[in-house]
Amino acid sequence: MLEHYPLLKHLHITAAYASLAFFVLRAIWSIRGNSLLQTSWVKITPHLLDTLLLTLGVTMAALLSLWPLPGWLSAKLVGLIIYILLGTVAIKRGSTPRIRLIAAFLAVLIFIYILGSAHQHHPGSWFSLL
Repeated sequence: MLEHYPLLKHLHITAAYASLAFFVLRAIWSIRGNSLLQTSWVKITPHLLDTLLLTLGVTMAALLSLWPLPGWLSAKLVGLIIYILLGTVAIKRGSTPRIRLIAAFLAVLIFIYILGSAHQHHPGSWFSLL
């Protein structure tokens, strides 16, 4: 199964970018009050993407026997929780367009942090380069 790791990693990265792109689109629709946000495919697609993303991540961690979780992977998971919470404010729970915009911006920053943690294999993310 380890021979499939490069494919799993590529799919995981692709799913991450697809999830981010769809999040940004939904956040824009939420800020603008677009009714497309209420369509069933828009409500279902993020769950499918995120389930795929998490499944691939867990599978890769299991293949590499990453237990207990290294610091960078723990940082990614904490970042993911923060990203999800900010995402709910950006898409649903934000009471004004301004609050939704700020939450969306912060969520994208957290995504960049998660990306840096994965790329650098360090909980300091991109700051570990300094």
